[in-house]
Amino acid sequence: MKIIFLAIIIAFNANSKLLDKIAGVINEKVITLSEIKRVNETIEFRKKVAPLIFSASKKYDEKSILRLMQNNFIVRDKLSEMGFVISDDSVESRISETERARGLKRQDLINFLENNNMTFTEYFELIRQGMEYSIFYSRIISPLVNITDQEVKNKYYESQSSKRTLSFIFDLTDFTFNRVLSKQELNEVSSLLDEYIKTGNIVSKYSDFESNKLGKLKVDDLPKDLGDVLRKTNEGSFSDAYIKDGITHIFYVSKKDIAESNDYLKNKERVYNELFIKKSVSIIDNWFSRESLNFYILNNL
Repeated sequence: MKIIFLAIIIAFNANSKLLDKIAGVINEKVITLSEIKRVNETIEFRKKVAPLIFSASKKYDEKSILRLMQNNFIVRDKLSEMGFVISDDSVESRISETERARGLKRQDLINFLENNNMTFTEYFELIRQGMEYSIFYSRIISPLVNITDQEVKNKYYESQSSKRTLSFIFDLTDFTFNRVLSKQELNEVSSLLDEYIKTGNIVSKYSDFESNKLGKLKVDDLPKDLGDVLRKTNEGSFSDAYIKDGITHIFYVSKKDIAESNDYLKNKERVYNELFIKKSVSIIDNWFSRESLNFYILNNL
């Protein structure tokens, strides 16, 4: 049956100068070149309406758009198999919610779409696909992606233009010398303290220190100059010397976490979503590669 179908397509494609060229097929669905070009013409708008389908930064050529359209078919088929079917009424309800939220009438929306080179019918189907992908991500892909709270905090930390704006919580041990150590002594004592952490031993020359476990402290609760020293210190490392009133302090940072500041809490979901999309790329590619084996797929570009 597939051979007969393929023969029909080839015969049809021979007249592609008179008719629209067949760019590809998935099962019984034929995808034409004009459909692909139409998606390409409106790609920027589609990225904004359905970012889960259309990456905000990715550039698409005709082959990648064809593959994406075939993937849409696979997602819809898989969801249908699982009992999830997005009806016209569900799509209409979602569009109506958007109109109410933005204070738009239907004609206002149609005018907006026309200004963005989109028809209402295209927009309607784009919303349906976006709803399908939302279920696809939450029910199929999300359980396969593992993101820890620490990863979210680290990503948030990296995205900040100034580390001074971040609030840290440190788990500190204070090594105190009751004198000002010279530069040469500081160079020596740094490696010696590292050995002391591991073995509990240190050469007698530097045995006159006190060790105080301070526990967890917020950087906001520390003197600014000390906070600046600790901000530059990585977890599992010793700080630069902090000299105060003729006493040398060297801090061991056993733990360095980002405190859940108001700004962090406000951006936490956004950062999580960025990590999710990044981590899910390979998982999604593998999923589609595996699922596509269950479909008859023809690429004619």
